[in-house]
Amino acid sequence: MVKAVVLGAAGGIGQPLSLLLKCNPLITELSLYDIVNTPGVAADLSHIATPAKVTGFLPPDEGLMKALTGAQLVIIPAGVPRKPGVSRDDLFKINAGIVEGLATGIATTAPKAFVLVISNPVNSTVPIVAEVFKKHNVFDPKRIFGVTTLDVVRASTFVADIIGDLSKAPDVVVPVVGGHSGVTIVPLLSQSSHPLPSDLSGEKLDALVNRIQFGGDEVVKAKDGAGSATLSMAYAGAEFAVKVVNALKGQKGIVTPSFVHLTADPAGGEALKKEIGADLEYFSAPVELGPEGVVKINSLGKITDAEKKLVEAAVPDLTKNIQTGIAFTKKSNL
Repeated sequence: MVKAVVLGAAGGIGQPLSLLLKCNPLITELSLYDIVNTPGVAADLSHIATPAKVTGFLPPDEGLMKALTGAQLVIIPAGVPRKPGVSRDDLFKINAGIVEGLATGIATTAPKAFVLVISNPVNSTVPIVAEVFKKHNVFDPKRIFGVTTLDVVRASTFVADIIGDLSKAPDVVVPVVGGHSGVTIVPLLSQSSHPLPSDLSGEKLDALVNRIQFGGDEVVKAKDGAGSATLSMAYAGAEFAVKVVNALKGQKGIVTPSFVHLTADPAGGEALKKEIGADLEYFSAPVELGPEGVVKINSLGKITDAEKKLVEAAVPDLTKNIQTGIAFTKKSNL
């Protein structure tokens, strides 16, 4: 039995994410929570002929607690979307409070659940969740994940496009490390599972890196004020969720990048800090998943000098983002 909960289930990411989870036969119970519309979303999804029983909850009558009770997996896409001219950091003031309130609910009702944070800015919201859990003495770094999978999905798609065969996109694997905004997104293209064209260097390579880093801006601009990357983010969130569920069920050898607290694997975390040359608390690196969450934090492996520079460039923003999240919770009375 696997109960998955989506917090922010009526939103632009939440609805398609809930649909994808409902379509997954591994999910046996799907609980949806939001401040509006979840009973309707739940009723709609409940008609789909797949195993998951779907229920929807609103804030009244302890709806959040009811939604979370018995959860193995909690996914948080709640919050306001980006719009043109709005950075992920600009979203922080609104989304930080939303995430903190939801994290408090998880910490008190389902503290052993795996928590998958999608709400932006991930570099700051993951530390918020962790600090809330620390306040409630239930913090387990192995079970809290920042979902950076969309960066990985974009890298796979864009590389397949450059190779000239989009049918290869599902098989292309490119590790993307660092964080989940702008220059903190570091695609390790030298480790691509599929060889890149020999002429992809210099400006062409820089353009590909930039597109992966700022792919979100591409969508925000194209939607022209109507929101941000919701459908692709829902796909990426569901992909990561499935990996976590498979690991929970005992599948071995699942490795995927995620933004985690580096004490999730103390030895691996310390080695990674030396590798990146910075004493960061959080970093997105390839992590091995198991029934208890993070089993191992892998090293970056062999990277090019250009990629080393990208990692170096990511560190100042990561440091600032992480501290912003931690400072927010220290000011809060929750």
